[in-house]
Amino acid sequence: MKYLIFLFFFTNNLCTAQTSFNQDSLFICPPCNNSCDSLTFHQSGTCNHCGMALISKTSAIQIEKKKTKIAFYLQSGVEILDFAGPMEVFAQAGFKIYTVSKTKEPIRSQGILKFVPDYDITDAPKVDVLAFFGGNGRASFSDPEVIEWIKKQQGIDYYFSVCTGVFALAESGILDGKSATTFHLALSSLESDFPKIKVEKEARFVDNGKVITTAGISAGIDGALHLVAKLRGQETAKKIAEHIEYDKWVPEEGLILSDDSPYKD
Repeated sequence: MKYLIFLFFFTNNLCTAQTSFNQDSLFICPPCNNSCDSLTFHQSGTCNHCGMALISKTSAIQIEKKKTKIAFYLQSGVEILDFAGPMEVFAQAGFKIYTVSKTKEPIRSQGILKFVPDYDITDAPKVDVLAFFGGNGRASFSDPEVIEWIKKQQGIDYYFSVCTGVFALAESGILDGKSATTFHLALSSLESDFPKIKVEKEARFVDNGKVITTAGISAGIDGALHLVAKLRGQETAKKIAEHIEYDKWVPEEGLILSDDSPYKD
């Protein structure tokens, strides 16, 4: 009997060690959105397709687990550039992006682009960042079921809004006692309907620390780059801006009220 128990544990440990060895002896190209993302190599070096330094599969798994997860809540009529610009920035930063809506019914953006969200409010995964965007924003974020879902989200590190997506944060009380901005034609409405919010009418984005709101369209890219700078460093954000040829980015152009500004000396 003792021999059988010993044999079981020996075999089990051998299999575990073999699995670890196999993972460590395999290498992959860091995700670069090219065909080489699916290739596996049997020795270290550089990818002969994109030139990036290869990493072990074990390291890749650990990196994947540490990725910042962000949910883009999208509603019917959502403004394409409100979410597409920040989506490009966060994708370049290596964030794991999910799309969420009230249901999984197809969404039509601005009556043009049709797509299906990954999740609805009943099965959306836990994320680090929750993001909202304009386009039919005021009507969509007057929905009690959507607002209740926002309030129930636990462990959110950052809230992010572009344009009239700010009304999701206003209606749910997340912006009470804080400063915020939005699309220029919605500033007065935000100010009159939510007196607990200090509306900043001249800022491209406002950073309260945990909550970042931006004005319309291109300001959303500014805010996204700012969040990347907070999480990945200013140099990473600068490289992303250069890569997407967004040459108008001025890192400190927003109103930064937090103590964790990425632009401090």
